[in-house]
Amino acid sequence: MKPEARIAAALVVLLAAAAGLLRAVWGDAPKGGGAPWVWAALVLWTAALWWLLDQCARYLTGRVGRWLAPALLGLGLLYLWEILVVGFEVPRVLLPAPHAVGAALAARWEVLQADFRQTALSVAAGYLLGCGGGLAVAVLADRYALLRRGLLPLAGLAGAVPVVGIAPIMVMWFGFGWESKAAVVALVTFFPMLVNAVTGLVAVDAMHRDLMHTYAAGHADTLLKLRLPGALPFIFNALKINSTLALISAIVAEFFGSPIVGLGFRISAEVARMNVDVVWAAIALSALAGSIFYGAVALAERALTSWHASFRT
Repeated sequence: MKPEARIAAALVVLLAAAAGLLRAVWGDAPKGGGAPWVWAALVLWTAALWWLLDQCARYLTGRVGRWLAPALLGLGLLYLWEILVVGFEVPRVLLPAPHAVGAALAARWEVLQADFRQTALSVAAGYLLGCGGGLAVAVLADRYALLRRGLLPLAGLAGAVPVVGIAPIMVMWFGFGWESKAAVVALVTFFPMLVNAVTGLVAVDAMHRDLMHTYAAGHADTLLKLRLPGALPFIFNALKINSTLALISAIVAEFFGSPIVGLGFRISAEVARMNVDVVWAAIALSALAGSIFYGAVALAERALTSWHASFRT
C-alpha cells in the first residue's frame, strides 16, 4: 500500500475512534476512574495519532504534508483537552472544555468583537509607531557612531523593564483611552526593531560595499540599494517578534486602566465574576488574531525576501 493511502486509511480509523470515545464520554457512562477502558482506548488513540504524524512527516513532503501535520496535532490536542476535562468532570472554574469555550465565544460575540476592535486599534497604532521609530533610529545609528554606541547598550535595559511597571505610568500620562495602550506597545516594540535593524545594516557583505564604493555611490544610494535590502531578513525577524509582543503588551496594559472595553479589560472583569469560559474565549480570540497577524508578516517576508538563502530549500 502506498504511503498516501496508508495515511488516509489511518486518518479515517482515527476519526471514527475519536467519535466513539467522545460519544462515550459525553454520554451517561461512568466518569473518571469508573471508565478505565475509555482511558486505555485513549492511550492507544494517542499512540496511533503519534504514528500518523510521524508518517506525515516522513512521506508527505509537499504543501499538503506541510499543513496536515500541524493541523492534526492542533486538533488532537483540542480533542485530548475535551476528553480529559469532560471525562474527569473538571470544574468549569478551573478549566472549561473546548465546547464550552466555543459556546461562550458565540454567545458573547458582540461584546468580544467590540473588545477586539479596541485592542486592535492600540496594537496597530503602537506597532506602527514602535517599529517605524525603531527602524528610523537604526538608520540614524548606522550613520552616526555616537547613537549606535549610546543607544544599543540601553536596549537590554529597556527590554528588561516589565510591562506591568510601565503600563500604569503610560495611563497617567496619556489617559485611559487607546492612546496609553499604544504608547506601551510602541515602547515594547521599539528596541527589538532597533537592535535587529542595526545588526542587519552592519551585516551587509564587505565585498558588496566595496563594489558600491567603486561605482562612486554615496551613502544614500548605498543605503537604499544595498544595505536596507540586505537588512530585510533582520527587519522582518523583528516584525515577527513584535507582532506577538504588541498584542501581549496591549492586553496587559488594559489591566491597569481602560474604558469598559478591550480584551485585557474583559479578561480581568470576567475572572472577577468567575466566568472562566468567557476568559478562555477572549484568550482564544487574541491567540487567533495574533497567529493571523504573525502569518501575514511571514507572507510579506516571503514575498519581499524570496532571494534569501532561508527560502531556497
